[in-house]
Amino acid sequence: MVKARRFVLAKHFVGEPKEDDFELVEEELPDLKDGEIRVEAVALSVDPYMRPYSVNHPVGTTMFGSQVARIVESRSEAYPVGKLVVGQFGWRERAVVDVGKQDLTGLPKPYIVPDFKGLSKSLALGVLGMTGNTAYFGFLELCKPKAGETVAVTGAAGAVGSTVGQIAKIKGCKVIGFAGSDDKVKWLTSELGFDHAFNYKTTDIDEALKKAAPNGIDCYFDNLRSSNGQLSGNNSRWKVSLSNAGRIGGSRESTSCCNGSSRANLSTTKRSPEASRICRQLLSRCCRERMLARRW
Repeated sequence: MVKARRFVLAKHFVGEPKEDDFELVEEELPDLKDGEIRVEAVALSVDPYMRPYSVNHPVGTTMFGSQVARIVESRSEAYPVGKLVVGQFGWRERAVVDVGKQDLTGLPKPYIVPDFKGLSKSLALGVLGMTGNTAYFGFLELCKPKAGETVAVTGAAGAVGSTVGQIAKIKGCKVIGFAGSDDKVKWLTSELGFDHAFNYKTTDIDEALKKAAPNGIDCYFDNLRSSNGQLSGNNSRWKVSLSNAGRIGGSRESTSCCNGSSRANLSTTKRSPEASRICRQLLSRCCRERMLARRW
């Protein structure tokens, strides 16, 4: 038997996650059966969505999340020893995974990490993984940007939003970003090349959009699904900013443009199911999508 350690939820988060919200426990892994692999963790994901989603996981369960792991033993020809895989293995140092069984939970099947040509393998959890795919396909496939167009991005300093903004610049677009601190705003303009960036907590959104996008917005990529109305589309300027051909894109698990990553920073453990008002008003003229990166 191989021993392994894993983090379990000791209690649900109240406010910022704390060390005593988790418990490190030891377990013994079973011997492999046909179709199974044993992996050892190389990198674990720590994402904002984990905080609100954790309310759906009972205390005592393994902390969920994806990881890059190395195959150290295999009874599956498709997963040879030594290869790196990305899978939803949770916060554990070792795991036995049945890669031959159909997953009834809807989680993506573990996949072999391609050759990153010397780049860090941990990028498979970021810009070369879920968040990068969400930004790339969500923006290019849903918004279909054109050179010279104006793109607005909420949650612009996050993993998805910052990638969307950079892709938009590569495509020749004018990019406006909204983030939650002055440091983030400075980073967006000075390092990532955003044309304009604003702290939505201290800025009049109407005035900011009037100044940065006097002719309106062509593409709106929303990472928030915020219920406070500041950037979720309840603002009157958003309603008049999108041109007649305006498109909305959005982050993972969206109906059209709404993620909920902003909810991760709230103290409540309740999830917000409501879509932004702008989504409901513009769905008739914007392509309605359920944006899950694994669709591509």
